[in-house]
Amino acid sequence: MIDTSLITQLRSATGAGIVDCKEALTESANNLEKAIEILRKKGQSSMAKRMGRVAREGVVTSYIHGAKIGVLLELLCETDFVARTEDFQNLAKDLSMHIAASAPVYVKAEDIPTTVIEKEKEIYREQLKAEGKPENMFEKIMEGKLKRFAEEQCLIEQVYYRDETKKVKDVIAEVIAKTGEKIEVGRFVRFVLGST
Repeated sequence: MIDTSLITQLRSATGAGIVDCKEALTESANNLEKAIEILRKKGQSSMAKRMGRVAREGVVTSYIHGAKIGVLLELLCETDFVARTEDFQNLAKDLSMHIAASAPVYVKAEDIPTTVIEKEKEIYREQLKAEGKPENMFEKIMEGKLKRFAEEQCLIEQVYYRDETKKVKDVIAEVIAKTGEKIEVGRFVRFVLGST
């Protein structure tokens, strides 16, 4: 027998449906932590299926911070129904605030131009030479530095400004799990007063 209070706790922790929560609790023998893990695994596999779908609906939202920083964000989903939900609208608002606060340059790592990556590698190579690192270690070290560069410059790889235990992509994944639709950042622009 499943305790209904466990179902309520599991739903509030994961945003999953009642049937999914019951199944996860049955499978985990009413162990809440195991049930959360089961739902997360199911959510990740169903999220992978959603990635092939096309997101053509959504919203363009704006955020102005202190009349000095402005953000325009295009957040996409599959249906107009989801675009109008409170979860989606709040995600768009939160991402706009994150962009204002964290100043990403690109949406994802794939958006970084090859010329920028090559320039970064050139800089890292010179730094490593100056530090006296062995040349056979350059590629491995540069790989780590490029990963950190992407985490600083790319919106979805950045640490979420409201919760340092999450990345922006994790916050998006949580809303994907709740809505059951593919959600992605289309593009954004960040304006700073007096800069070009």
